Amino acid sequence: MTKILRDEDLADNALMGVAIDALETAFLARAGNRLVSPPRHHVSFPDRGDLVFTVGGMLGDKPLAGFRVYETFDGAEHSQIVAVWSADDARLKGIVLGERLGNLRTGAIGGLAVRHLSAPGARIVGIIGSGAQARTQLAAAAAVRKLDRARVYSRDENNRAAFASEMQHVLGLEVEPVGSVSEAVYEADIVICATTSQAPVLHARDLKPGAHVNTVGPKMLQGYELGLDVADAAAVIATDSPEQTRAYASTFFLAGSGNEDRMADLANIIAGKAAGRESPEDITLFCSVGLAGTEVVVASAILDRVGVSV
Repeated sequence: MTKILRDEDLADNALMGVAIDALETAFLARAGNRLVSPPRHHVSFPDRGDLVFTVGGMLGDKPLAGFRVYETFDGAEHSQIVAVWSADDARLKGIVLGERLGNLRTGAIGGLAVRHLSAPGARIVGIIGSGAQARTQLAAAAAVRKLDRARVYSRDENNRAAFASEMQHVLGLEVEPVGSVSEAVYEADIVICATTSQAPVLHARDLKPGAHVNTVGPKMLQGYELGLDVADAAAVIATDSPEQTRAYASTFFLAGSGNEDRMADLANIIAGKAAGRESPEDITLFCSVGLAGTEVVVASAILDRVGVSV
């Protein structure tokens, strides 16, 4: 029987660790050319939006294949479908419906970047943004580092207060809402930038030496959340999919800055094929763009752990 999971089935906080461990395996597979991860494909419905497909999977002893599809239509509700097959025997392992898997996957990739690029003794997190991505990025950072506290800033005072209250309860971590970007990040070993801003909200002057930055929000030349001076200051710049940065319909924000060609594949850093942090004073930057095939890997790991058959 095929398992079908919905958002409510993915509420267990322990699933972040499951997702991070699954993705560690997937990124090592990518470094060994065993991850299938072509750039995403858009199918346009004029005047309405797109259906966006990512297709991929993993080769090896237990090969996986599958796809994710989500929409960009106007509406109060947005969802996605992830389907996973066993590539050995054509068995449909299961289907995951809803929004949480995508947020969990993106957060877990951010957690891998924190694990492999931040200082091993990182204890303080600064967060800019208070939405779903900020929540899963913080949860992932807490899963890979022994954090002492976090500070969060977003433009809406009520939203940042709600974020702090919720995440403090969920993670058992001191989370303080603050009134500015500089207050959020001035002591931070790890900085999470997860906004919808089309203008830079974070600059190099805001960061302390040795900070690691994850940028999750807009990253196109016509609008980006991170000052280009952060990339200039970074000793290491990594991304989960260099192919995707070149495949967007719009131009990636680092184009022409002198930094685009410095971007390393996170998979190669994890596998030891590319240099990561080399000094406690290094500023490191991870540009999250979404690696196709990883939704399938995370969904498979979760389907193996939980689910109902229909």
